[in-house]
Amino acid sequence: MTAAEYARRRRALANAIGPDALAILPAARETIRNRDVHYPFRQSSDFTYLTGFPEPDALAVIAPGCKDGAYVLFCRPKDPEREQWDGPRAGVQAATGTYRADQAYPLSELDAQMPGLIEGRARLYYPVGDDAAFDARVIGWVNQVRAKARGGAAAPDTFVTLGSVLHEQRLRKSPAEIKVMRRAARISAQGHRRLLRLCRPGRNESELESEFQYHCATQGARYQAYPPIVGGGVNACVLHYVDNAAMLRDGDLVLVDAGCELDGYASDITRTFPVNGRFSPPQRDLYTLVLEAQLAAIAKARPGSHWNEPHEAALRVLTEGLKRLGILSGTLGKLIKDEAYKPYYMHRTGHWLGMDVHDVGRYKQGGEWRALEPGMVLTVEPGFTCLQPMPFPSPID
Repeated sequence: MTAAEYARRRRALANAIGPDALAILPAARETIRNRDVHYPFRQSSDFTYLTGFPEPDALAVIAPGCKDGAYVLFCRPKDPEREQWDGPRAGVQAATGTYRADQAYPLSELDAQMPGLIEGRARLYYPVGDDAAFDARVIGWVNQVRAKARGGAAAPDTFVTLGSVLHEQRLRKSPAEIKVMRRAARISAQGHRRLLRLCRPGRNESELESEFQYHCATQGARYQAYPPIVGGGVNACVLHYVDNAAMLRDGDLVLVDAGCELDGYASDITRTFPVNGRFSPPQRDLYTLVLEAQLAAIAKARPGSHWNEPHEAALRVLTEGLKRLGILSGTLGKLIKDEAYKPYYMHRTGHWLGMDVHDVGRYKQGGEWRALEPGMVLTVEPGFTCLQPMPFPSPID
């Protein structure tokens, strides 16, 4: 993303909260995996969205109307000794240069500077309740302002969760975001096609997982949007199966649910195919039915449709198909009303997709499914899941 894109996002947030409000957003922190080993650091999606700043322990402030500039960034200072071990830091100079903050301070200045930034603001937007320690620190700053009330200082009296505004903003992707997401989807789709060519009986689920990750990394997407799911046979029926350690057997299907993350944006693709390259007749019947449901849902994923229409379309096709195959019996309307499909289709058809694989944004507004708009990105992924054999009549027509 360009500096201009991040600046546009910050302006949009400033306009949304108004000149009498202040937004505070902490960066992610590094997390210990075990003893001296850290998990790979990933910046908070919200923080990346607004700043593009890649380092932990920073704090961004959006202060509309501030005479010294609306974007204030607190970050780690340069430290040659730590940088010898962990790599270079941006420091305050790069915060205003490379990352275009209007004002930048080292983290040691937080307690000195924040009360002054908060003073005179009527509303304070921050991730309320996400982190008890950060909540306490914010209240400490506010209380410092309140203590000066007799001198005319005014503290915010309204606290609003930042996501209520920022997540609605993130829901509508810009052309720049959609360009990155399309590239991420292409890389993942190429990876799935690679597995189709490489899969055969006797290979391990972990081999397919590794091949997918290798392909993505060679295309510039080093990280996955979520742990890949590679499940052969009955393992494919565990919705969030991640062991990926079993042998792939002749005659089974294998499900691959995997997508890369590129420049902070997720992709999400699930496909199922025969381990030996050939569907059995029952497998083909069910695969074809799921494909029909997917196409029906995609046809409803249009501006003006409400969020649930793709799911309703897929549900109708799947239930009708289960009835046609003799797995369910009864009238279509009653089968849907009674949720007779639930043993085979217990999840929904899709979710928002963006910087998070289950991306932010409300699904309902005013108690009603929201209307789809240009720029919203959703997945379409119907499927069948059943730990017990389906009661196919014999033979299958």
